[in-house]
Amino acid sequence: MAHPASPFLPVLILLLVAAVAAIAILFLSGKVLSLLKPANAQEAKLRPYECGVPPLQQGARHKYSVKFYLTAMLFILFDVEAAFLLPWAVNFKHALWTFGAMLSFMATLLVGFIYAWGKGAFEWER
Repeated sequence: MAHPASPFLPVLILLLVAAVAAIAILFLSGKVLSLLKPANAQEAKLRPYECGVPPLQQGARHKYSVKFYLTAMLFILFDVEAAFLLPWAVNFKHALWTFGAMLSFMATLLVGFIYAWGKGAFEWER
């Protein structure tokens, strides 16, 4: 007779492997990488490299333009569309009743697209 917790043994093993991997990564990044770092690093070598140009922002208090956030929101809007549309399209042959729900979803996204277009969100050169 099997132990009642035996179906959960693979999950326990996965959690243990994840914990060991996390501890190993923390140890390696703290101990081994400090040995590989040069002892007398110059300031120019410690700065982030951005394709040969000086870094654009200094510190964490840099203000981003509204275009950045608008682009991010539009990306999320249409990324969600793709994330929901692909599984639905694969399953459409087996569940025809979902066509109405998908039309409703696409209509909602179309309203969002028309709103963004009306507000000039797609005009990148403003």
